[in-house]
Amino acid sequence: MAEHADPADRALSETDQTTASQGTTGTDDGAAQSPKVTSQETGAAAETAQEPEQAKTGGDDAEDYDAAVDAGADPDSDDKAASTKRPMSPVRQATALGLLMVVALAGLLGWLGYRMYQTHQARQERELLIQVGRQGALNLTTIDWEHADTDIQRILDSATGTFYDDFSKRSRPFIDVVKKAQSKSEGTIVEAGLESHSGDEAQVLVAVSVKTSNLGAPDAEPRHWRMRIAVQKVGDDAKVSNVAFVP
Repeated sequence: MAEHADPADRALSETDQTTASQGTTGTDDGAAQSPKVTSQETGAAAETAQEPEQAKTGGDDAEDYDAAVDAGADPDSDDKAASTKRPMSPVRQATALGLLMVVALAGLLGWLGYRMYQTHQARQERELLIQVGRQGALNLTTIDWEHADTDIQRILDSATGTFYDDFSKRSRPFIDVVKKAQSKSEGTIVEAGLESHSGDEAQVLVAVSVKTSNLGAPDAEPRHWRMRIAVQKVGDDAKVSNVAFVP
């Protein structure tokens, strides 16, 4: 019986060993295969890790856009401004240049006209002062005893200031002397010019030749005098304010 039992026990023993060996082998394989990760699982993990970063980046872009909108920045404003700033056409440029030239020319003509007016006024005033000085000297040297009153009144009408006051006081005695001597004088203006001019007053130098006659000397030689006539503006006219003889 021992001989028959040995094969059975041997078979049973081999079976147990085989089972134990397979169990051990399965355990080792499972332990060896458990840490292995496939490429698909790695890609899925990377995508899962990138999703928070993308969400964070998208959030930053949204915040930047909101800040730009809050600050009043219009993304299309630069394009709109560039489209509205168009260069002026040649016609408009020529028109603007023409208007500028017209305005400048009008200003220049106005200034020139004003200067011409001032020059004309100054020339007229100069001529008036010289003419009054000439006439004053002529009135003083042209007196006829036959109409002495009229000649003396003409002198007073063209006088003003101290000269008028002084001559008006002496006019009557002077007329009496002229009539008594039957004096007659006739003046001729040789030359006259403006010596000085300040404000409403001027000094006129007059060279005059005077021919006189009276009862004692009917044919006297002409005498040459130089007179400084002070002329003063009186309104739009001018009159003699003083007379002095220049040696």
